[in-house]
Amino acid sequence: MKLKVLNCILETGVVAVIRADTAEAARRICDACCEGGIRAIEITFTIAAAAKLIEEQRALHASKGIVIGAGTVLDPETARIAVLAGAQFIVSPALNVETARLCNRYQIPYMPGAGTAREVIEAMECGADILKVFPGETLGPPFVQALKAALPQAPLMPTGGVTLENAGSWIRAGSVAVGVGGHLTKAANIAETAKSFLEEVRKART
Repeated sequence: MKLKVLNCILETGVVAVIRADTAEAARRICDACCEGGIRAIEITFTIAAAAKLIEEQRALHASKGIVIGAGTVLDPETARIAVLAGAQFIVSPALNVETARLCNRYQIPYMPGAGTAREVIEAMECGADILKVFPGETLGPPFVQALKAALPQAPLMPTGGVTLENAGSWIRAGSVAVGVGGHLTKAANIAETAKSFLEEVRKART
């Protein structure tokens, strides 16, 4: 199960980060992202009734090869709620050791934020599966390139500030995937923008 979820994220290379003012708006964004070919959806706990939304989306898309995760998970209590709701991966803005332990216990991929070499190493030592380079708009692709030179084994995924213009640069710098928020979810045509992000990642990889 864990390997299947990670493979889905790594093969597609794009995680859609869903933030919205209402659950209904979040549902519409999820539907559009999936229509555009995104196969990894991160529903953040900044959304009211996020756990219910995760449960709904998991049931709706389970047969389509789409994985549903929980984002902005700050503690193991929230992580447990997300896992019980059906979340298939957990994303945090920073490492929380108890959350890492819980995810390892239940074999749920854990993706904590990291913004320094020390934070990346500590997260890997705690068993993190993918390191969320955060905030991406501050660190930039050169951070990933420099870090990969010293830590080639680090699986890095930037979140924050990932755009159509720089998505390829993040991948070429050594990122295994990109997490995309507002530049995807606030687009005029989310489905078409999702397709464009997937194409940028594909081109950068080849």
